[in-house]
Amino acid sequence: MAGLGGRGAAGAALALVMVSAAGCGNGSRHSPTPAEQAASAASAAASLAARGGDALASASAEAGRRLDEAKGGLNAKDQVSLGAVTLDGDGRATTTVSARNTASAAKSFAVQVNFTDGGGNLLDVVVLLVKDVAAHGSGHGTARSNRRLHGEVRANVGTALRY
Repeated sequence: MAGLGGRGAAGAALALVMVSAAGCGNGSRHSPTPAEQAASAASAAASLAARGGDALASASAEAGRRLDEAKGGLNAKDQVSLGAVTLDGDGRATTTVSARNTASAAKSFAVQVNFTDGGGNLLDVVVLLVKDVAAHGSGHGTARSNRRLHGEVRANVGTALRY
């Protein structure tokens, strides 16, 4: 499965925020509700868009639509892995995405891939859907950056939701 092109940055920005909301605590063991995650995600997406220019400016509008497909999704970051980053003929970064379904029924995954430079600075964000992964099976796809990237490019999973 291919990356979502320009629409991927939007879902990724919201997903990035959702991971931040889920991963940040105030010392308590409170797990944010989906509504709290969505509110925090919208705020962070807007902040990211303001810092990231036009490429991320559309992120907040698309983010809600992209993650709607993962309604009720569970954190599956530990079930997703990425391959090495390569630059294709168009100068876009690509990486393979593997999702391992540990559930007893077929599930889909929404995976946010963050492309960063060697210093960890965010260069681009893509949301990849890996659909209909068989029970106890694996699904694969390729995440491709929305634009040309230069220099050392790394990739990491920002968030992964199994739904």
